[in-house]
Amino acid sequence: MQEVKRNNMYIESKLTELREAFIEAGDPSKVEYMSAYLKNKFECVGLQKPVREKIVKPWLKSMSGLNWSEQKKAATWLWKQDEREFQYVAMELLFKNKKQWTEESIDYFVKLIQTKSWWDTVDFLASTLTGSYFVKFPSHKNSKISEWIKSKNMWMNRSAMIFQLKYKYKTDVQLLFESITPHLSSSEFFIQKAIGWSLRQLAYSNAAIVKKFVKEHDLKPLSKREALKHL
Repeated sequence: MQEVKRNNMYIESKLTELREAFIEAGDPSKVEYMSAYLKNKFECVGLQKPVREKIVKPWLKSMSGLNWSEQKKAATWLWKQDEREFQYVAMELLFKNKKQWTEESIDYFVKLIQTKSWWDTVDFLASTLTGSYFVKFPSHKNSKISEWIKSKNMWMNRSAMIFQLKYKYKTDVQLLFESITPHLSSSEFFIQKAIGWSLRQLAYSNAAIVKKFVKEHDLKPLSKREALKHL
């Protein structure tokens, strides 16, 4: 019990330390530009990636080895912060401690995908976190992706399409096509883009099957252009 209390105090102090470092290093002149890049959906501290990484790299090292409960506590705090840079740290923290993920971790990742959703977080959560999760716990893959394909949440549909981006030759092609096909007629930019992106990645390892799929299906111009971009 005493150790848990110590861990909680340590985590809280490290989170406070990070926030203070971000605020101190933030460049007010960059805030407007960075917020505009995100369509003004989120506030920003004004920390561009190179500056942020100098602060975050040693901080993450000091937060390595967190168990799943501790990861959730820290990531949840980070996700609740108004400034977008903190959500980036939350995702990196979770990935850094992936060895301690449990089978239940996927439900938390889904919650993050559906909260403060925009491409900059969803794409990392899908292709890096959930992609790695299904490698670690493959028995959950088909059932979860089936739910995401049918979801009314556009970001879950996109996640179903792109979680295999880093799988290369290990891509489950049938599952990818099953995630794409129901949404071929979508007018949503982020869905059309995800279709093309996922097919383009598959083409690096299996160009023939991508050409065949594009030929046999009526893709939106954006999806088709992205799919065949490097062929």
